[in-house]
Amino acid sequence: MSEVLAWPATFVVAPFIEFGFMRRALIGCMALALGGGPVGVFLLLRRMSLIGDALSHAVLPGAAIGFLIAGLSLPAMSAGGLVAGLLTAALAGIVTRHSVLREDASFAAFYLISLALGVLLVSTRGSNVDLMHVLFGSVLAVDDAALLLVAAIATVTLLAVAAIYRPLVVESFDPDFLAAMGERGAVYHLALVGLVVLNLVAGFLALGTLMAVGLMMLPAAAARLWGRQVWSMAAIASAIGCVSGAAGLLVSYHADLPSGPSIILTAGAFYVISLVFGPNGGVLSRRPALRHRVA
Repeated sequence: MSEVLAWPATFVVAPFIEFGFMRRALIGCMALALGGGPVGVFLLLRRMSLIGDALSHAVLPGAAIGFLIAGLSLPAMSAGGLVAGLLTAALAGIVTRHSVLREDASFAAFYLISLALGVLLVSTRGSNVDLMHVLFGSVLAVDDAALLLVAAIATVTLLAVAAIYRPLVVESFDPDFLAAMGERGAVYHLALVGLVVLNLVAGFLALGTLMAVGLMMLPAAAARLWGRQVWSMAAIASAIGCVSGAAGLLVSYHADLPSGPSIILTAGAFYVISLVFGPNGGVLSRRPALRHRVA
């Protein structure tokens, strides 16, 4: 009986006890979830989910330039990705203000340009292995320096969200009311975009540019179906992100699968479960209302 009870614990705990790279990957995923969860919720509430995806690709050219200058150097690639992401956000804002294009269209255009330019830059000097590393990352290869950077970004994100929480919430639901109070909503909008870029740079280091947004938006989308207040959705999103990271790492370890896709697919599984069973707008929760409407 004791052996039967001990087997699940061994299955779950042993990889993280035995291997340092698994522990670092777990801590990195948790840091990404803690910082990305609240940011993803605000993007979801403001209907900017796809803008997060666009910005995740916008960091690629800067990271590629950092790679060309210094190779797989953490400071160079991080700084390049941060500058490129902020520059893309600024350019998209300028285009939106001075043309007929909406913000989502501007981000979509810059996203395609950034992705193609980044892949071209890496391909000119790097190998296919380097390109795959930049695009898809390797959470199992996260070293102490990258872990410290990811943790620092998560800390800055949580402190910043706490500092501007109320205006962000008001601006997400009623920007006209915020303007009537004398607050400049554009400042908080830009602050949120900056936090998005910061967290995408952190996610890029572990999951690569193509999957960095996954651990930000999938838990947020799932949390929307469970929570009713913004703070509860943010907490649920971070919790789902943490569990998805741990479960995805275990799946990749025991099934010998790539870690990044395993983590994102695990988060996707939580989203599908929430879509069906979520009490705040899930499929099953809406069936009585639909039957009442038909009757």
